[in-house]
Amino acid sequence: MAQVRSWVGLDVHRASVVAATMDRDTGELRVRRLPGETREVVAFCVALPGPTRVAYEAGPTGFGLARALVAAGVQCVIAAPGKIERPSSDRVKTDQRDAERLLRLLMIDGLHAVRVPSSEEEALRDLVRAREDIRGDLMRARHRMSKLLLRHDVRFDGTAAAWTTHHRRWLGAVDLGDRGAQITLAQYDQHGEDHPQAVLDRRELAELLLRHLLSLARFECLEEGRVLSLTSSAAASASAVSYAQARTDESCGTEGRFFFHPFLSGFF
Repeated sequence: MAQVRSWVGLDVHRASVVAATMDRDTGELRVRRLPGETREVVAFCVALPGPTRVAYEAGPTGFGLARALVAAGVQCVIAAPGKIERPSSDRVKTDQRDAERLLRLLMIDGLHAVRVPSSEEEALRDLVRAREDIRGDLMRARHRMSKLLLRHDVRFDGTAAAWTTHHRRWLGAVDLGDRGAQITLAQYDQHGEDHPQAVLDRRELAELLLRHLLSLARFECLEEGRVLSLTSSAAASASAVSYAQARTDESCGTEGRFFFHPFLSGFF
């Protein structure tokens, strides 16, 4: 491996990136604020005297910058934020100080690197997170409606379980007596995105897509852990969307249970 000429520590944020650079030959430390766009940061790093080695903390901006830097021929280390050494006496936190700290630790190999997932793995992670978010939405939607009924001393005494077809028919016939309460119940019972059944449909579709994507995947056991890699990301994405759309068309003619929600289109 060629000896590194330029070292770079990046403090990455949504709107801006602070870069602290060190030239091996001159020993000069420079700090520059860059726009937050990935292409601007990559262009800056590529323009430095090479070979170049870059580090930044893992965070909400994801791993797109790391993949772009590696594709441009720049070495990149994603540091685990919880394992970055910070002196207890150092209580002043600024973007420049964070970038310089990353630079110093990078130069002495003092960063704990995290593995950069492929874009396919990251897409599957997003889908799993979306399913968990939908599960929380479903719980909140059901709680809103059930607690409204409980406040008005209305209880479902049927033999069927709650939120079944029988329970849904019972909900449609509930009369709370008060006009304001009835309007509230009607708002909760509308088939919008926050309606319990609509949220349930979103969860079922997310699970359907996830199962189909996983059926196209293969697992490889590597030394650093279990890694998921798709045989063909483009084929898997297109197949998943086509499969979901086919199930949508097939089901909407009967009970209308499944629908292809626009929020899923961003995952593929």
